[in-house]
Amino acid sequence: MVPLLDDEVPVLLARIGNYPLHHGSLGVVRTLGRLGVPVHAVVEDRFTPVALSRHLTSGFVWPTTGREEPERLADGLLSIGRRIGARCVAVPTDDEAAIVLAEYADLLKECFLIPPVPARLPRLLACKASLHRICTEVGVPSPRSRAPTSRDELVDAGRELGYPLVLKNLAPFSRLRTPAVSGTTIVVPHERALLDRFPGAAPPPVLVQEYIPRQQAEDWITHIYSGADGVPRALFTGLKLRSWPPYAGMTARAVALRNSELAGLAERLCRRIGYSGLADLDWRYDRRDGQYKLVDFNPRTGAQFRLFENVHGVDVVRAMHLDLTGRTVPDGAQVEGRVFVAGQLDFASVAAWLRHERRLPPDLLNERPSERAWLCRDDPLPAAAEAVRFTALVTWRLLRPGRSGPARCR
Repeated sequence: MVPLLDDEVPVLLARIGNYPLHHGSLGVVRTLGRLGVPVHAVVEDRFTPVALSRHLTSGFVWPTTGREEPERLADGLLSIGRRIGARCVAVPTDDEAAIVLAEYADLLKECFLIPPVPARLPRLLACKASLHRICTEVGVPSPRSRAPTSRDELVDAGRELGYPLVLKNLAPFSRLRTPAVSGTTIVVPHERALLDRFPGAAPPPVLVQEYIPRQQAEDWITHIYSGADGVPRALFTGLKLRSWPPYAGMTARAVALRNSELAGLAERLCRRIGYSGLADLDWRYDRRDGQYKLVDFNPRTGAQFRLFENVHGVDVVRAMHLDLTGRTVPDGAQVEGRVFVAGQLDFASVAAWLRHERRLPPDLLNERPSERAWLCRDDPLPAAAEAVRFTALVTWRLLRPGRSGPARCR
């Protein structure tokens, strides 16, 4: 039985940046709204999928880009909190919001309940270079990585790590202000392709990471809510079956599978660094050396968090609300075998699989979705809004002069 949440304590879905087609935001609204918790959300406009959910109490139209000064963003969140008129649990769905909530917690605590995470820790974890350093310090495996600051260092990184390479935007805020790549990108195996991508004397903020061949790898995810002492109150593990873009993007389909070794690594990391709050961790299992390597630590709720529940019906967002309102988070094993599907991203990932493998993905016929990102009988309007906006986005990108290719959702 799902525990009772305190419906006297509302929630604000804290969002910074322009990403209206985000199923994780909708998941937060639904998982709390269905239990009677008033949910408010920052939205880009009044016709985003989240804004049209029947489980949303109110939407605050506040377009942001992430290029604003963090202090201004904190003031904006504080203004929204005062308009709500009751102290809220703040749930971030992007790294920038998580960083602002942590670094301006003393100011924002007037209106929000915020996990007592060390102020600078979310920024360090969301930055790819400092995350690699933290992993090295605490003994958690991670792929070999470099953050070059000059063209010569970029060349050296390629020669040291070998080709192909993985490129990622280095840090929150800079990925919005001066993006190096549009998303996680695999560079074809030669130096000239790398140099052509960054023709200037110094590359933009970018992480260069070793590539673990997909034939030798498995992609795993860990979702956590850790309490004030860094001890997880809810911890789940799952296997990413497909992603979009293929092998390097958002989760398109995943299955909940208990992995004790991976759970132990995630718990040890959170305890050692004193992390408190929601977290979405991406891992790559490298069959060449038998290690789970931490690829990303996102200090906020993950888009596919509804993949996971324990036997009491508690997911990480529900666990956070229970904990921050002084209620007990019921302990229990995760529900095995739940399958999460992310709508059109899954269709695109199947098409890519067919091109690469020349056969249908085996999970397509064997696994029935337990949770869909958009389609939902008791809340149909968001799926319709997402379909319309997604189609318009794809059409615009395909017809834009000089540009072609698939649309990407955050």
